Amino acid sequence: MSDKLANFRMGRGEFVALIAMMFATIAFSLDAMLPALPDIAAELSPDMVNQAPLILTAFVLGMGIGTFIAGPLSDAFGRRRIIFFSAILYIASAALAYVSWSLEVLLVARVLQGLGASGPRIVAVAIVRDLFAGREMARIVSLVMLIFTLVPAFAPLMGMVIINMTGWRSIFLAFMLFSAITVIWMSVRLPETLAVSDRRPLRWSLLFAAVAEMFANRTVMLSILVQTMAMAMLFTTLMLVQPIYEHVYDRADSFPYWFGAVAVVAGTSSLVNARLVVKFGMRHMVSSMLGWQVFITSLMLVFNLGDLARPYGFGAFIVWQTCLFFQAGLTLGNLNAIAMEPMGHIAGMAASIIGSMATIFAALIASPVGLFFNGTIMPLMVAVLIMATVGFGLMMVMGRDDEPQPEAAE
Repeated sequence: MSDKLANFRMGRGEFVALIAMMFATIAFSLDAMLPALPDIAAELSPDMVNQAPLILTAFVLGMGIGTFIAGPLSDAFGRRRIIFFSAILYIASAALAYVSWSLEVLLVARVLQGLGASGPRIVAVAIVRDLFAGREMARIVSLVMLIFTLVPAFAPLMGMVIINMTGWRSIFLAFMLFSAITVIWMSVRLPETLAVSDRRPLRWSLLFAAVAEMFANRTVMLSILVQTMAMAMLFTTLMLVQPIYEHVYDRADSFPYWFGAVAVVAGTSSLVNARLVVKFGMRHMVSSMLGWQVFITSLMLVFNLGDLARPYGFGAFIVWQTCLFFQAGLTLGNLNAIAMEPMGHIAGMAASIIGSMATIFAALIASPVGLFFNGTIMPLMVAVLIMATVGFGLMMVMGRDDEPQPEAAE
């Protein structure tokens, strides 16, 4: 056990569970909303049902903004204060969403909710770093991520149960309860992990200097752009996957089960990446995965494999969806690591800036795509093909010549 953690009343197992719950705030806030999209569209935007998925990207947009500032704020004011403030904002915005009388009000509430959700997610990483180092830190993060990967598998089913019992607005009550449990648990069991003597004053000049340095680095900027494309593919699919299940394949009732099965299979991508990335390198992995995405999406388009008239149409879409989620697991982490390689001297700020820029730009790219949904899978396929092709082309520009190679065993 970490010497610092041993000073608290919390054991390692409880600590991992609490951190995993903080991580899960974002996944729960996104995936539990998927079954609610038809009901929200029917009540708040009956004349433009294609606008309902914007509640997903509105949340992501707020999350991206929060990612930019949550880390530096926690370095300046302490971990607990930022988590408490974030929880208050998250709960208040969920309450606003619960009583929303128009889609516009709901979208504003979701942006604020995403801003609040970013606090626990980003600060949780900082808390782990405060208490652990080296291999122990990596082990704790691995355990947390193992638990975290289960959330997308069950969140849609939980959302569907809540909707069937009490209506779509009650999902926001569940969000409020989830956040309240997390912050009360933390306040009772986990003291402040960042000593006052270790805090760093918030200096916007340093943040802007870090942004300027990153913009001047070709590899960093290319990796951020590719990460933007990879995240935009994921967000676009999340926006359209429920309408596709409902309107294209008439499987709205079984959607949470299929989505959960796909999430479980795709969740193994982190284990696959851990085994392959040392052998092949981060850039080769990213390039290969994006190239594969271009190939399989082209097949879906050219041969119309997802056509419901074909006996295997739905099965083809399930395979495609699994491949896209799996590809995200093998690219996003590697792209973040590529961007961080030259930024070790400003690692904390760089991590916030990279995550924020990629998330915000990806949300802005994905948001308009949902408006083109026409009752077929074509808008999604065309959008993903364009994004994957752009990402693959940028990786070819980046190249692999200067990637550090693992040292040979002596």
